[in-house]
Amino acid sequence: MTIWFLLIGIGIVSMIVQTRFRNKFKKYSEMPLTSGLSGAEIAQKMLHDNGIYDVNIISVEGQLTDHYNPANRTVNLSPEVYHGRSVAAAAVAAHECGHAVQHASAYTWLQFRSAMVPIVSVASKITSFTLMIGVMLAIFSNSFLLLTIGVIALGVTTLFSFVTLPVEFDASKRALTWLDRANITHNVPEHDGAKDALKWAAMTYVIAALSALVTLLYYASILLGRRD
Repeated sequence: MTIWFLLIGIGIVSMIVQTRFRNKFKKYSEMPLTSGLSGAEIAQKMLHDNGIYDVNIISVEGQLTDHYNPANRTVNLSPEVYHGRSVAAAAVAAHECGHAVQHASAYTWLQFRSAMVPIVSVASKITSFTLMIGVMLAIFSNSFLLLTIGVIALGVTTLFSFVTLPVEFDASKRALTWLDRANITHNVPEHDGAKDALKWAAMTYVIAALSALVTLLYYASILLGRRD
């Protein structure tokens, strides 16, 4: 019963955080950047200021689809960020370049996260199937093998969610430090806006990790309870 309350609670908090983040992004997307630079220009400047010249900056379709791809060394920015000249665009562009800087400097947590990607890719594909069928087999045939595999796979993806947290926090820290040092965020409102936007973006990762942990505890309790 406690697990169910946690699952419901996390679900509600997740919706609140997601809504809050989107509202914050919309608010700071409407706050013009004094420097007048676009997200793409800011990304290029941050990369060059950090001695990085082999990373391409490209525009990708969608909203809030911004990400850094270490495999092909690209900073991928949504159109609103790529062309945007707002505080939100600056914050997001600098954040994604923060990942490129992590990559170039061999940041430990990013290396660990990247090393996990192949196994997480497999685990994420089998998790739903193994958990769903595994629970049924555990109930009706007292067989726990598939459920055990599902719990292990879910444990891997949960660990990945938590490993992602220091990577995201560090990228935001690098972004804010550089934005101030490069005089991109010229005044207090711009600095505070960028910081606030990145804070709520980070909160979505925190909630995702907690949600994964509670889900893991739920299925682990089923496995251990059935075994008893």
